[in-house]
Amino acid sequence: MYSTFPTGGRPGRRGRRDDRMSPFEAIEEQLRGLTAPRGGRAGRGDVRAAVLALLSEEPMHGYQIIREITERSAGVWKPSAGSVYPTLQMLADEGLVEVSEQDGKKVYSLTEEGRSQAEAASGRPAPWRTAAEQDVPESMVLPRATIRLVQAVAQVATSGTAVQARNVTDVIDEARRKIYTILAED
Repeated sequence: MYSTFPTGGRPGRRGRRDDRMSPFEAIEEQLRGLTAPRGGRAGRGDVRAAVLALLSEEPMHGYQIIREITERSAGVWKPSAGSVYPTLQMLADEGLVEVSEQDGKKVYSLTEEGRSQAEAASGRPAPWRTAAEQDVPESMVLPRATIRLVQAVAQVATSGTAVQARNVTDVIDEARRKIYTILAED
């Protein structure tokens, strides 16, 4: 099935849609293309801090780490595999993480020394938080708020009850009416 949904993170690029991508993820991807930061990304040192912080919560594979950072920063920071996987390897070489295999995927977890380092940094703001709180140009505020809304709706769609889905639908319908009212104002 061919679609105009972006692939490879480039908005508007035509290509084969990833069958695992939900409609909500496709919408998020399109919106992220509109709001992708031009420079000002978090530094490479922050990848290390982010990986340690996330692994202190639970073991994860590399793609989960990328996704969590992206979601927690509201799309402001999406680290590349080229920065996350070398960081994981470096942390493994330093004895801070250990690797196991689950369902054919490498899953990373903290060693005792890794937990100590993560705990020592726990008083600082999370790296994805500082990225999300950076100054955002006015033109990006609305699309980013929309991304956060789509993420919340997707969570209800995938794990909510039928009653929750109906309640969220009512909220969305009311929001749409209010938006049109705002547009009608002079």
